[in-house]
Amino acid sequence: MHLILRMLAETSDLPVEKQITLSAERRQFLKRRWRGVAEDGAEFGFDLETRLTDGCVIFQQSGNDYIVRQLPETVYQVIFEDAAHAALVGWKVGNLHLPGEISSEFIRVLHDEAMTQLLAREGWAYTEPEVRFTPMKTMAHL
Repeated sequence: MHLILRMLAETSDLPVEKQITLSAERRQFLKRRWRGVAEDGAEFGFDLETRLTDGCVIFQQSGNDYIVRQLPETVYQVIFEDAAHAALVGWKVGNLHLPGEISSEFIRVLHDEAMTQLLAREGWAYTEPEVRFTPMKTMAHL
C-alpha cells in the first residue's frame, strides 16, 4: 500500500493512456484519512495535509500518473425561468441548508426527502442528472 500525504500536481500532463484512475465518492474528498484502490489494483492509504481535488495526481510510478476522480452522483436540478424565479428557488432551497451547486442557469441539490417535498409542493420543473456534483463551500455562522 502506498501512503499519500499530499497531491503531487493539480492535473496530469501525461496522455490519458498513461493515467491510472482511483475513483472516489465526493465525500471522500472531504476526509483527511481514508483508503482507496486504483483501477489497476494498487492500494492507497491517505493521511492528507490538505484536501485533494478532482483530477489531481497523487502518485507516479513506471511513467504513469495515478489520479483521483470524483464519481458522478444523481442530484436534483432546477432550471431557472428568470431572475425572480432564481431568487425564489435559491431562498427556499437555502432554507433547507442542503449542499448546493449554483450557476446562472440552474441549481443542483442533493437528493434529500426535504428537497423532494419542496419540489412537489412548489411544482417546479426539475431533472435528475447524474453529474460530478461540486457544491459551494460554506462557512458556519459566527
